[in-house]
Amino acid sequence: MRILLIEDDRDTATYLTKGLSESGYVVHHADDGKVGLFMALEESYDVLIVDRMLPGMDGLAVIRSLRAANNTVPVLILSALGEVDARVVGLRAGGDDYLSKPFAFSELLARIEALIRRASSADETQTTMLKVGPLEMDLLSRNVKRDHQLIDLQPREFRLLEYLMRHSGQVVTRTMLLENVWDYNFDPQTNVIDVHISRLRSKIDKQFEQPLLHTVRGAGYVLRAEQ
Repeated sequence: MRILLIEDDRDTATYLTKGLSESGYVVHHADDGKVGLFMALEESYDVLIVDRMLPGMDGLAVIRSLRAANNTVPVLILSALGEVDARVVGLRAGGDDYLSKPFAFSELLARIEALIRRASSADETQTTMLKVGPLEMDLLSRNVKRDHQLIDLQPREFRLLEYLMRHSGQVVTRTMLLENVWDYNFDPQTNVIDVHISRLRSKIDKQFEQPLLHTVRGAGYVLRAEQ
């Protein structure tokens, strides 16, 4: 996950860059509004953290320019102005969330995670076709094909594959599958996942030369097309 931090205070920027990097994010930093806007328009980010008071171009102007360019990246506004009116102005300018300084890093992290989940849910709602290498899933017709060959899946297998395809290239744990494919928690020792993974693998991989569904020992599973 990539984050662009637009913050001119050196101490705050150093603190946030260190904390977010340790939390697994790739952080790019700009200390000027104009530079930050250029970076946001030129590269792809999962979240922007924008200080309201910036040199070059203030944070609200940065956000308004992004929205005018139809850039919908989630934006968390940081500001020393914590009054209700200031928050309202920030949100109306196109910000998705607003956090007043000083703040707890744990709260900032939680808000970033919430913004990413919200954006991910919106993307999933709009997507009608998933593709991982030669494997294709049409969410409208509910057809699955590999190399243009139709694959017959049971409803649970379809849902399992959909989740894996939405997270292609990422290691998906057993807990993630239990919570997101079965909607509730099974006994962690249950073999229901192993059974369904085995059935799914026999359908999408067995008769094809290149496997797509891999087991990551001690971690979970990953669906990926080899480069």
